[in-house]
Amino acid sequence: MTAAASRPVALITGASRGIGAAIARELAETHHLLIGGRDEAAVNAVVDSLPSAEAWICELTGELAPLPEKLDVLVHSAGLESFGRLDELDLEHWRKVFELNVFAVAELTRQALPALRQAKGLVIAINSGAGHSAGPGFSVYAGSKFALRALTDSLREEERDHGVRVSSVHPGRVNTAMQERLVAAYGQEYNTDYYLAPEDIAATVRTVVDMPARGAVEEVSVRPTLRK
Repeated sequence: MTAAASRPVALITGASRGIGAAIARELAETHHLLIGGRDEAAVNAVVDSLPSAEAWICELTGELAPLPEKLDVLVHSAGLESFGRLDELDLEHWRKVFELNVFAVAELTRQALPALRQAKGLVIAINSGAGHSAGPGFSVYAGSKFALRALTDSLREEERDHGVRVSSVHPGRVNTAMQERLVAAYGQEYNTDYYLAPEDIAATVRTVVDMPARGAVEEVSVRPTLRK
């Protein structure tokens, strides 16, 4: 049996950078990884750095790449940020954000459910603190994250009898390129002392993955220790 065949399989979307790439590095020693992304060069660079991984390249809002027959872990890490007041944003902007942050998650999960049920697997959605509260300028982004939380809450109960567990991880501010863009939109100084590292979220995902099947971390929030 090959090393890949003997390992549990994890598919991570948005795994070519940021939180997704950190999750891939965290799970690399125990899982065979499908590295999800749309930038082939960036995805392959991550694949080449890991002991047991392969590329899973597709546009999540389009036709999906083939899925394995058995899937132990599905991590939804891909996402699109949004900042702007309601009177500044048109309907097309709403659609673009919801297409990736909600609809793509729902469709990939739907297609993966037979493989997840076969493995009695685990779905992990990387949500946000914006999935619990919304401030000015975040109507679209927070709206999509509230919807994602509702999706995972419902899916959790639908799949409980199939043995599929569903976890929602809500990070606070994380030091990523996306967060830098959001801070720039606010016109504020970017000070990494007030931010989590992507590896902190990856460590949280590891805790969720390592929970014995008799239990589930259904929802967890992770916040920076320092606050402005």
